[in-house]
Amino acid sequence: MSHVLHRSLVQNYPTAVKGDGVYILDANNKRYIDACGGAAVSCLGHSDSAVIDAIKKQIDSIAYAHSSFFTTEPMEVLADFLAERAPASLNSVYFVSGGSEAVESALKLARQYYVEKGEPQRKHIIARRQSYHGNTLGALATGGNLWRRQQFEPLLINIHHLSPCYAYREQLENETDSAFAERLANELEAKIAELGAENVMAFIAEPVVGATMGAVPPVADYFKRMREICTRHGILLIADEVMCGMGRTGALFASAQEEIEPDLICIAKGLGGGYQPIGATLVSDDIITTIKNGSGFFQHGHTYIGHATACAASLAVQHRIESDNLLDNVNIMGQKLHDALVSTLGEHVHVGDIRGRGLFRGVELVEDRDTKAPFDPSLKLHAKIKAAAMQQGLMCYPMGGTLNGKDGDHILLAPPFIINENHIDEIVSKLDLAINQVLNGL
Repeated sequence: MSHVLHRSLVQNYPTAVKGDGVYILDANNKRYIDACGGAAVSCLGHSDSAVIDAIKKQIDSIAYAHSSFFTTEPMEVLADFLAERAPASLNSVYFVSGGSEAVESALKLARQYYVEKGEPQRKHIIARRQSYHGNTLGALATGGNLWRRQQFEPLLINIHHLSPCYAYREQLENETDSAFAERLANELEAKIAELGAENVMAFIAEPVVGATMGAVPPVADYFKRMREICTRHGILLIADEVMCGMGRTGALFASAQEEIEPDLICIAKGLGGGYQPIGATLVSDDIITTIKNGSGFFQHGHTYIGHATACAASLAVQHRIESDNLLDNVNIMGQKLHDALVSTLGEHVHVGDIRGRGLFRGVELVEDRDTKAPFDPSLKLHAKIKAAAMQQGLMCYPMGGTLNGKDGDHILLAPPFIINENHIDEIVSKLDLAINQVLNGL
């Protein structure tokens, strides 16, 4: 009996023993192609020698120094690297251990900013339904994932949730992208008016929605309208790029593809590529200046912020992505992956939508293509497809509750940036087999 409290208490997990590029090998020497990066994490695969060497070198020097006593060279250099490439005014970086901590840090920075600015009445956070911002209580409350939230509702702070920019299901027939974006913008305006603009602290959104809806990109100009509204009302815009950022969609920062500059950006996952646990919150100069000229102290902290070994690993990951022009590969292979999915599954009777950007792709399954009716959630279609894919030697990321936290199934794909066309063929053929195996057995 395992003494580990695993995610599932009724499932037996294979034991991962070795990484080999885009593959993971288990104790029985079975190979699994990692088509989801775990949870969109492993952007360089599982055996990059340069990253491994950087970790060893840092541990030989100093593995960890508490940030209340010291700074370290890898933390400083990684912060410089990110600030130089981030939108113009985001020049400060707060390092944490993962995405949930990055979101919690952003929320606390937003609140402290307004307190020190002399606007302590600003407390309301506006987010979107069918979003996911993390599993700690503040981040969980901010997210709109019903299934993850429901049993913890009594513990969650009150957050206001609006409609997502989910074109496949929310855009009306004959409604243009521009009209759809404007309708959603009007919804934000109405909520701000209801709460009182002077009381609203932040609007937070994923530029490309990840786990909860399955790689859903916004329509054109949606985020430009959100940015304009937030700026006009003095509200901070927080871009949660924990899953979609750090090159996953083909640009280092996904918000840059929307041609906007957020006030705060949350990153993780692809930042360290899974070689070490790390996340970060990028902060605008205005927020930093306000706090510096006020208390001079960010009232927040974790034991492992700015962990030297994690920062060294992440710096090596980012240098590898940049030196090898892997973002070009993300865009090229991303289009090839999309084309292969459309060619193989585009006419499938139970595939309603294939979407995404870069190497961040989603396949939404439906019982009826014409009506977009989802499968009965009691079938647990997503779980069956995950199990069938693992039998095929394929790691993918299926989820349920795509529509509303209860109904709907999708499959998320987020393979490493180093994949080639042969890997795409293997991913799509094994996914096709797994989907048909499960659907034929219903």
